[in-house]
Amino acid sequence: MIPGFFRRQSLPGWFLLVALSLTAPAGEFRAGAAKVEIPPQNFPVIVNGMFTERSADRVVDPLYARALVLADGPMQIVIAVVDTCMMPRELIDDAKARAAQVTGIPVERMLISATHTHSAPAAMGCLGSRADPRYAAILPALIAHAIELAAGRLQPARAAWGAFDATGFTHNRRWIRRSDFLLTDPFGERSVRAHMHPGHVSPEVVGPSGPVDPSFSLLSVVHPDGRPLAILGNFSMHYYESDLLSSDYFGRWCDQMESAFATNRGRVRGLGLGSAKTTGPVEPPVALLSQGTSGDLMWMDYGRPREQIGATAYATALAERALTTWRGLEHRAQVPLAWHETRLNLAYRVPSGERLAWARAVAATLGNRLPQTLPEIYAREQLELARRGTTELILQAGRVGEFGIAALPNEVYALTGLKLKQQSPLALTMNVSLANGAEGYIPPPEQHALGGYTTWAARTAGLETGAEPRIVEALLNLLEKATGKPRRKLPAPESTFSRAMRALRPGGYWRLDDLVNGAPRGEVGRGDVTAGWRGRYALYLEGPEQFDPSGRAVANRAVHLVGGQLVLATPARPEWSVSAFFWNGFPVNAAGETGELGHWRPGAGGSGTGFRLRLQGTNGVPGRVALVSSAGTTVGGGEFGFRQWRHVLVVGRERRTEVYLDGHLELVVDLAEPAGPGGSGPMEFGLGGGESVPFQGKLDEVAWFDRALSPEEIASLTTAATAPPATLDHGRAPR
Repeated sequence: MIPGFFRRQSLPGWFLLVALSLTAPAGEFRAGAAKVEIPPQNFPVIVNGMFTERSADRVVDPLYARALVLADGPMQIVIAVVDTCMMPRELIDDAKARAAQVTGIPVERMLISATHTHSAPAAMGCLGSRADPRYAAILPALIAHAIELAAGRLQPARAAWGAFDATGFTHNRRWIRRSDFLLTDPFGERSVRAHMHPGHVSPEVVGPSGPVDPSFSLLSVVHPDGRPLAILGNFSMHYYESDLLSSDYFGRWCDQMESAFATNRGRVRGLGLGSAKTTGPVEPPVALLSQGTSGDLMWMDYGRPREQIGATAYATALAERALTTWRGLEHRAQVPLAWHETRLNLAYRVPSGERLAWARAVAATLGNRLPQTLPEIYAREQLELARRGTTELILQAGRVGEFGIAALPNEVYALTGLKLKQQSPLALTMNVSLANGAEGYIPPPEQHALGGYTTWAARTAGLETGAEPRIVEALLNLLEKATGKPRRKLPAPESTFSRAMRALRPGGYWRLDDLVNGAPRGEVGRGDVTAGWRGRYALYLEGPEQFDPSGRAVANRAVHLVGGQLVLATPARPEWSVSAFFWNGFPVNAAGETGELGHWRPGAGGSGTGFRLRLQGTNGVPGRVALVSSAGTTVGGGEFGFRQWRHVLVVGRERRTEVYLDGHLELVVDLAEPAGPGGSGPMEFGLGGGESVPFQGKLDEVAWFDRALSPEEIASLTTAATAPPATLDHGRAPR
């Protein structure tokens, strides 16, 4: 039985709300917040969020629809967060239409998102789970009622925004697998080069396939006298783990924040909680925690042994940091609002005729039972994608003062969130995912080539491989429209090494810190020297430590080669030099050859000498660098190590090639004849030809010189690459 407050309010009530909003003074910032419990009315209830269907017969902790309405004069926007795994577009549209009918707020100014708890009733079907039809039927009215209550509580307010670094609370759960430990996908192909949840300290993986977004964003709203009214948090962490039914850590964080605010009635402006008291009835403050961009993130750090702290302790630790940040916020009364929406049509990855025939054959064996195995689940998903063909996404972005908000459907990777945050016209931007619909995982294009669960074609990851850059571009356009400012250029942090490198005037220099897929961004160089990618790779991974002149660590990013190559197109030169950092992720005793780091082809017309720089395995001296040339194979004396950053410098002279490892001359190859007028030409990092084994690891800071570096130049580059500044202890970042 649905409680009476779900019924429509009367038409006069709607006119009253509209009249109140239209008569508000222009530019007056107002806010209202509310939450409504959204428990199922019938048990047992279906629960989705895993490969196969589950059910629950009780509520462990309350589930809510929480709503925040903000107004700037007649301009009003809605931000609602629902304790559910995900919601289909049709359900959200229904909730918006119901709320718009009562409040008068246009549906285009409503953002409704899911927290992504995996412990809530199924509002939609996915993979091997159905939607619970009884629960999906009552949810729109519950969400709408929360919005109606919040709109009815609009009152003068002040707002502030900020963020804190929550490093250590979220980690990348999708790891790149070793080439000798590939997995088979549900379609029977051995294609999985990256997969989630590899196990802690697993010997089968090389490293994370993407970066982390550790920023925890906050939008705070208070009464004019400083009493908390609402706080909206946003964090990129998938979910923790909870018994059924539960709001997971999202609800526990909200409980902690609301309890701290309501118990102490604290004021802001630096006074802290408990420094001021109020009397009389007041609406309790409402906390909302929205999902960030965590399609490849989770709380577990798979690079360390497993640690289990529990969802409550996890949420409490985050709440304590949020409260510390909140106490330092400066709230303001002038908070201009802007909000824009666009629609984007995208195609699904419709199965080929061969895959469709396979899917029909597998699905025919199911009968009326639910799928239980991955092939059964994904066979049924192929049939669903074939029926759909295309879809329309709702994308939204706007501003609350100088705070940006971007909303996108379902689960994007942390890299996508960083692209938006770092290019947004506003210094601080919150990304709300699982918003206004559910379109599954939306990987960056280069991640599709690595395979794994979050790329397998299904309703949970069905969009075309080029969807992510189109979504990012559309949202940046909306942010530019909302602010009247151009997007920011992607940063390239200055370091002592980059300064030293530019001072040497290389013919080409690529820092390999790109977020956006495409040709590597060149810092300096000649017009006839270019770089490009071939094969599989992952962007924006942690690079070698670098520092500014004061000794403080600067952000440095690298590329992970997953059987792919960085290809340099360079003019042939009889003398040349190449500099790079590399990180080997393959054990030196695991195979006959650890990998081929670089391949220098002969010059124009096949003249000159080609070289191969190999990392030896058990077929030679494990862990040693070897140079293969016309003079044979020469092995160095120093070890390149495992999962350690090393700097390599190769210098080609007319009759000699030298290889330096962290500044130490490892090997020298003397040629019987001069290299010739062609010298060394195009270069490939990561893979040679023939039977060479691909390099499995990271590459960074690649530079090419059209000359052989002098001993003085080699010394200066080595110092910049290996010696941190004298003031290192004052600002070194943890590894």
